[in-house]
Amino acid sequence: MTAETKQRWLPLLALLVLSSIWGYTWVLAKQGLSYAPPFAFAAERSIGAAIALLIALKLSGRSLKMPSPRETTVIGFTQVAGFMVFQTWALVEGGPGKTAVLIFTMPIWTLLMSWLILGERVRGKQWLAAASTLAGLILIIEPWNMHTSLLSKVLGLTAAIFWAVGSILVKRLRSTRAVDLLSLTTWQMVAGAVPLTLLAILVPERPTDWTPHYVGILTFMSVASMALCWLLWIYILDRVPAWEASLSVLGTPVIAIFSSRLSLGEEFSVPEIAGILLIGSGLALLSLFGWAAARKKTAAPAVRPPQLAVEGCPSK
Repeated sequence: MTAETKQRWLPLLALLVLSSIWGYTWVLAKQGLSYAPPFAFAAERSIGAAIALLIALKLSGRSLKMPSPRETTVIGFTQVAGFMVFQTWALVEGGPGKTAVLIFTMPIWTLLMSWLILGERVRGKQWLAAASTLAGLILIIEPWNMHTSLLSKVLGLTAAIFWAVGSILVKRLRSTRAVDLLSLTTWQMVAGAVPLTLLAILVPERPTDWTPHYVGILTFMSVASMALCWLLWIYILDRVPAWEASLSVLGTPVIAIFSSRLSLGEEFSVPEIAGILLIGSGLALLSLFGWAAARKKTAAPAVRPPQLAVEGCPSK
């Protein structure tokens, strides 16, 4: 496999791993909240992820110094702390069902912010993929048939905006400075864990039930769902436009729906099935357009420099 082929397919592989883990995380989150109160659960998995990343950073021989402290701290406060606070609050107010999927409206906000801030315009046929994917998301959410409070919806959308803001900040930082991905992921997680821990201490909640099952859930969510997947997310953001990365990760709620149905025995509704098909079509179109553009670029003939005429031989 050539270096160019690896460069094209590694982000796709990272996306598949990311979507699969994050999709199943919703099932584990439902189980974990039965053992721990919401904000303590958010803080505990953030602390676990920060510890796992610090160990990985140390074992890799990299410097433990925080890169771009101000920018990294802001990213940690938005993409880790802000996102998880409003995500958890939304789950508390409205339950873990369709309300949680509101978080995946983040491509809408990332698309707008990328256009305004980063100049990453969506062109031509890409709008068709975007429209299909977002229409599918709306069908899965069923905003006309949600039996949750308005507050829960607002909190879910706020979490999506925090995630989008964090994605834009990561993209902008990486475009201006050479920042190591593992170091950035580690220290944004450490920065985000601080306010989450303070919130868990200050908000009165029931104590965590530290059973072996909960420890297993917490370990998986800390190491795989947060430490590994946050690293994969920044890796993807570093290689594709921010709006495209956010749109592609919409495969996560599709996997979440399949996982919850298989694990919890929930039934599919007709709008959900239609939404899954639309999202799958949108992601397929996005991949097809990207593949076609890459193939066209590769197949384009190189521009030959003009040849000078040699005495006795006409130039061609």
